[in-house]
Amino acid sequence: MDRLHVAWMAFGVYLAVTTWLAWRGMKKTTSLSGFALGNGDMGPLLVGITLAASIASTATFVINPGFVWKDGLSAFVHFGIAGFGGVTVGLVVLSKGFRALGAKTKALTLPHWIGARFESPGLRTYFALLNLVLAIAFVVLIIKGSAIVMQLTLGLSYFWSVVLIVGFVFSYILMGGTYAHAYTNALQGAMMVIVAVALVYSGLHLFGGETSFLERLAERGPNLVEVPNPESSLFNNVFDVFIAGFVVSFGLVCQPHILTKALYLRSDRDLRRYLVIATLIGATFAGILIVGLYARVGFPELDTVPQDAVVASYLGKAFSPIVGVLVSVALLAAGMSTMDGILVSASTIAGSDLFLGALGQKLFPNLDQEARETMALKASRWILVAMGVGAFLLALDPPQLVGLFAQFGIYGLVAASVGPVVYGIFAQRATASGAIAAAVAGPLVHFGHQIAVGFTLNPARTATEGVLVAVVLQGVFLLVSSRDRAANATGSLIA
Repeated sequence: MDRLHVAWMAFGVYLAVTTWLAWRGMKKTTSLSGFALGNGDMGPLLVGITLAASIASTATFVINPGFVWKDGLSAFVHFGIAGFGGVTVGLVVLSKGFRALGAKTKALTLPHWIGARFESPGLRTYFALLNLVLAIAFVVLIIKGSAIVMQLTLGLSYFWSVVLIVGFVFSYILMGGTYAHAYTNALQGAMMVIVAVALVYSGLHLFGGETSFLERLAERGPNLVEVPNPESSLFNNVFDVFIAGFVVSFGLVCQPHILTKALYLRSDRDLRRYLVIATLIGATFAGILIVGLYARVGFPELDTVPQDAVVASYLGKAFSPIVGVLVSVALLAAGMSTMDGILVSASTIAGSDLFLGALGQKLFPNLDQEARETMALKASRWILVAMGVGAFLLALDPPQLVGLFAQFGIYGLVAASVGPVVYGIFAQRATASGAIAAAVAGPLVHFGHQIAVGFTLNPARTATEGVLVAVVLQGVFLLVSSRDRAANATGSLIA
């Protein structure tokens, strides 16, 4: 039996099991809230694996190691140390408060949570639209990265790889919503852990011998061992490597398909176990970045390979044909595990925050609540289809470095979200006006600076600038409102 037959058999088994899990999810999905968050009956192990698998996407397994291959230790530190630290701190600091307020307001999505916290239907609609527009960029990254792996593994053309990925993932999420996402992510997450260990193990032999690994890396390029890397266009200063890596990764926790996982849990008691499980698995996934260094040191012939295809090419060099096939199928699972989480959140946002929010009230003023909820569930699925068509068309001719394209988009959402979420959790007197100012100013700084320089800066740098401006601006609004309250209270006492 040749390599291609094994690949199709392994992938066929994966498709069959995933479809069965999605069907199970469909049987438990009877309402929009069930589609969005489940029925509150998921344990910390299932949700923790789902979270870790959602965070570690094609970017972690396929795209980001390419940056490490190109720029060396500076990229590894940015993504693997500063980035992992930011995500971990963000989850620990924000999850408990987010869950408490989410349960109180019965929020189904991040825009719903923000709108309810600040009592602003307009803010809810703004974040819903922003999420739907910018999430497409990350979906395109996942599709391209998975299609590259699929081309080398299954022998399909890029076009038919994109067709299969989009058709399959969008279909099973349409079936089962959050339950399909959680059940399939448990399978995908388990596969990803095994593959992560295999990938890290695959290059350990490079550390042996008389010459150290770092010395061998320096032979390939002296700046590959420098932190920061003076030759890199993305990681050539301390701010970009350390500060921006930490801040933007902290902010990535505020994506709708990540922070809302805390709302899946059965109770507050499960929160700590859920965070421990997700962090341990996340640390394993972060180790995959070292594959970029393995490829640079162990296989100089990959220097002619496009950056986004380095990992897919490395598999054929580092593993036997059969093992390489099984690892490749798991890499496809890695991409699908994040994409389905994004799609669940995007379709729920479409149904809940647009059709059940202020926009829906204006468009359908005569419908009762039950009718609008039924319409919202249907609308969420139709908008999911529209997103699939849009993502498919963009993925057919994506940017050369799709990782940067995705970062430009999703980091704009980070710049908008961090201020309202952090102040919403920790500042009881934070106002809607301050949240609106932060939500608008953050993306304006991020995109404005990138447009001014022709999109040549590290997206994490401009997103961090946006986050800092937004947080300071919202703090100013809080101070002004607190001062006004104090003045009014003093005036009342004097009167």
